Amino acid sequence: MTFTGTVLGVLAAVAFGVMFVKGSVRINLQKFFRVTTVILWFVAAQLIISGLHELSENGVLPSSKQEMALIGPIVRNDVFFFITIFALAALMVLFEVKSRQPAPDAVTPAERRKALWSARRERLWMGSVYLSSFLFIMLVTAEFIYAKSLSAPQKAAEIAFVNGKASIPLNQVSDGDIHFYHATENGVDVRFWLYQKPDGKIATVLDACEICGSVGFYKGTTGVVCKNCAAPINPQSVGMPGGCNPIPLKAETTADAVIIQEADVAAQTRFFQK
Repeated sequence: MTFTGTVLGVLAAVAFGVMFVKGSVRINLQKFFRVTTVILWFVAAQLIISGLHELSENGVLPSSKQEMALIGPIVRNDVFFFITIFALAALMVLFEVKSRQPAPDAVTPAERRKALWSARRERLWMGSVYLSSFLFIMLVTAEFIYAKSLSAPQKAAEIAFVNGKASIPLNQVSDGDIHFYHATENGVDVRFWLYQKPDGKIATVLDACEICGSVGFYKGTTGVVCKNCAAPINPQSVGMPGGCNPIPLKAETTADAVIIQEADVAAQTRFFQK
């Protein structure tokens, strides 16, 4: 599927490039580069903010939950997504305004027919550019909505402790997905999840991190992601402390189950208190 998607993406890019060149012969280049320059400034600003996000995540720069929530949407392209759509719409308006300028009068019938055919062909190419651009916007919108649905609150199974401990069968959490659980301790709902890492080990962690608090995580198309700041978590680092990594929860993994002590869960209520 990855190979097929790559090939289709390259072919679509080539087709769009041909249509763009063919359909933009009469673009006002001065206006065009003014718009693209603004877009490049937004791209540069996003890269700078992404760099600050990475430095904060790794503890190089001090940060808080509020700061990470502010720069998170920029890092995960929520804002840049709408800016891109606006820029595409602006470019299309520029194309249309320029294309409507009257063509010079033809002297002979043959020149007139040639001018009409050239104008018709240009409109065809420009229509193709419009169609492919809106198709791109629709696909990106669909991906955006899909990513949002993944980050929605996920159902967590309630854990019942017997004699101060709970046992979760290993075969229920050995599929590489996130399995959410929760338990109420001292009136506080503590959320945690189990995750099989790429090396096969099971990580037991809280649905919270030191920087962003109890906002939680979700499993996206690229792996585990923080809901607050959109930081992607290296799958192999799940279970390790620091940065935006989920906070480790003490657990014992046996040959057939993961054993969690109620006292260890109760000790983590401070991360989930309102």
